[in-house]
Amino acid sequence: MAERDTRTGCPACERLKARVAELEAQLAAARKHSGNSSKPPSSDIVKPPKSPPEGEDKRKIGGQPGHPRHDRPAFPPDLIDDTHDYTLDQCPDCGGKLTDAALAPQVIQQVEILVNPLHIEEHRGQAYWCPKCQQVHYAPLPAEVVKAGLVGPRLTALVGFLKGACHASFSTIRKFLRDVAGVQISRGQLAKLVQKVSVSLEQPYDELLAALPKPRSGRPAVDLVLPCFLVHVVPHQSVPWLGRAG
Repeated sequence: MAERDTRTGCPACERLKARVAELEAQLAAARKHSGNSSKPPSSDIVKPPKSPPEGEDKRKIGGQPGHPRHDRPAFPPDLIDDTHDYTLDQCPDCGGKLTDAALAPQVIQQVEILVNPLHIEEHRGQAYWCPKCQQVHYAPLPAEVVKAGLVGPRLTALVGFLKGACHASFSTIRKFLRDVAGVQISRGQLAKLVQKVSVSLEQPYDELLAALPKPRSGRPAVDLVLPCFLVHVVPHQSVPWLGRAG
């Protein structure tokens, strides 16, 4: 009988085998995640949200009933670049004449990125001829300009922030600067900028690391030092940099 089933095949068995193979494939796919395969982290399976208790409505996104309202503080007048006033010539309902209501206007503050956020400067050391020496002399350029080179301090700090805090790749930083800021910087130049930021922050970082007590936990010392470094050192240096480049 067994030889007959093997020779001719059992339709029910074949269906079961196909079903088992399908379930095994689904299980293997479900067990794959960004840690053991080439799948991106965004494709990782997460736990579905818990259902609300019976008799209660699903909690909505945003402020909950009874929760105090939190509004973003408005920009102060000294930070506002332009104002636009809109007026009414007549009542929008009846067309009648209007008078001032002596009330504060309805205000919406809007922040926008400039079309060209760059400020490009050209520093020129004028050339002079000395008849006595029979030689050309150039007026010296400021030392800080020569040290900075192509990229100024703020843009250098931005590159360091994108690399260190945002963990962006050099390709991503290049695309950001090209598409948003409208400037093209090579990968090699970006690497030099990151190294420059790292070197400039090395001394205050090491001083803070030495001043802090040794950690008792098993956490790396850098994990404990970095938050203090961000709060106390970086703002005082006026550098929006969140960490040292590795």
